[in-house]
Amino acid sequence: MGVLCSKEHHIAQEDVEEQAQAKDIDRRIAQESKAEKNVQKLLLLGAGESGKSTIFKQIKVLFQTGFDDMERRNYIPAIHANVYQSIKILHDASKEFAETEEENTSKYILHSENQVLGEKLSEIGSFSDLWPLTEECALNIQAVWKDPAIQATFLRASELQLPDCTQFFLDYVLRLAQPNYTPTQEDILYARVRTTGIVEIEFSPKGDSKKEEIYRLFDVGGQRNERRKWIHLFDGVTAVIFCAALSEYDQTLFEDESKNRMMETRELFDWILKVPWFQRTSFLLFLNKFDIFEKKVLKVPLSVCEWFKDYKPLTTGKQEIEHAYEFVKRKFEEVYVQNTPKDKVDRVFQIYRTTALDQTVVKKTFSLVDQALTRQRLIDAGLL
Repeated sequence: MGVLCSKEHHIAQEDVEEQAQAKDIDRRIAQESKAEKNVQKLLLLGAGESGKSTIFKQIKVLFQTGFDDMERRNYIPAIHANVYQSIKILHDASKEFAETEEENTSKYILHSENQVLGEKLSEIGSFSDLWPLTEECALNIQAVWKDPAIQATFLRASELQLPDCTQFFLDYVLRLAQPNYTPTQEDILYARVRTTGIVEIEFSPKGDSKKEEIYRLFDVGGQRNERRKWIHLFDGVTAVIFCAALSEYDQTLFEDESKNRMMETRELFDWILKVPWFQRTSFLLFLNKFDIFEKKVLKVPLSVCEWFKDYKPLTTGKQEIEHAYEFVKRKFEEVYVQNTPKDKVDRVFQIYRTTALDQTVVKKTFSLVDQALTRQRLIDAGLL
């Protein structure tokens, strides 16, 4: 009898413990569910080279703890690869221009002492494995970079597949080759690393992750072969942030040199707006790389792009820059309106002029984004 009572007591004790564990699990699930309700999902989309990844890195710097020493050092191979890639593209292009141009071909011919260096650097840039950026190599790169033929070639950068970081890294190549070199925050923002797969980050534009409302931002590769992965993220999106590079109206795709980058961006934006998952999703359009655009548009007419062939410049200087920007902005607004059913006009659609490398601009932009999305949530909840 005593044995039976002892056994029943043991079973009862197990039941109590199991019930306590079950309650604890239920409590944690409820807490996680509540926390998830406060997480707003943002999807960062755009064509390759639109500046999405730079925006993503700025978020880490502005609203999290930035990059620690190990993360900074992990960028060294990418930065050195950017240097070798840039000087190879410029060297090879200068040779091609010297051979194919009908007039004034001599300006693309390097000084004799730099021709040998250029050939060697071009060969190094072809290697799949990284060649160490020694101080000797950096001096050679500096010599070739400063050659008038390379500078003349660089003036035609829009005809080449040069990364935007080219001038920045080549100007500071000696610093990048120092034995104790650790990338600065600015170096990391300039570093070009193609996004593959999916990366995410949680943040609050108020700089406090303990705030009730936080954002989970997803970045995915923009090249054509990466876009098949986008569909896995389409469900439950609060807002799509679409990046369009203003400055690329006279450039072609890295993966298809017969295709204008701005035309590709237009078609991609048109397609994204038609996605069924996004019928009630807010759209935030970042017209990025304004810093490059304002310099280029005074030299290269917008009309070189098929989409902008009806553009008519009105003036010069700063006024012309603003006129050109407003024209491009209207073009994107037209695409949005054409693809937005009348019963969806109340969703958020905002356009922001951005320069992903400018921390102040990015911080202000995301503050405005937060205000717009917060207002929309209040409207949806019937509180406004």
